[in-house]
Amino acid sequence: MNIADLRKSYEKAELSESASNANPLMQFSKWLEEAISSEVPEPNAMTVATVGSDLRPSTRVVLIKGYDERGIVWYTNYASRKGQELAGNPFAALQFHWVELERVVRIEGVVEKVSDAESDEYFHSRPLDSRIGAWASPQSQVIEGRTVLVTNAAKYGAQFLLQPPRPPHWGGYRLKPERWEFWQGRKSRLHDRLRYTAQADGGWLRERLAP
Repeated sequence: MNIADLRKSYEKAELSESASNANPLMQFSKWLEEAISSEVPEPNAMTVATVGSDLRPSTRVVLIKGYDERGIVWYTNYASRKGQELAGNPFAALQFHWVELERVVRIEGVVEKVSDAESDEYFHSRPLDSRIGAWASPQSQVIEGRTVLVTNAAKYGAQFLLQPPRPPHWGGYRLKPERWEFWQGRKSRLHDRLRYTAQADGGWLRERLAP
């Protein structure tokens, strides 16, 4: 098999200015709902890209946990690599890739922590194992083996029983979009790309980009 010969023809849908929403949040909501209803694998999975103090980018996949006019929300360990990079450079890029629908959404903007109340509410809605796991895992740190995680989980499970509090190092981030891009695969690699850029008056400039 020659990997350079792997190709796919994109022919499922189109994305036109007349059929898209002038508000990118509404367009995103429509596409996300369609991804969920289409039962694509993990439609809520998104790639988060950050940049460290060494100016090198890094990416990882997380799950979106909410969105509204304030921005896109996810939760993680603040002491993780992404948390440390966001502390030094509070800008990030997100990407959703719904392969089965031949769609990509890219979002760029500034990131801030959500309120303690929001983080508490979500944390206490999680399954017990996940809440214990937030204590057990020193995310992004080098550990000697999986035994470290299992031992930590047992220790914190015995300590907190059914009511683990939210760890001080764990909580939510919200990305406030400044730029959106919606990509719809099309035949002959003539894909549809619509970019929305935030304007000073609170509106959005919608432009078509060449694929």
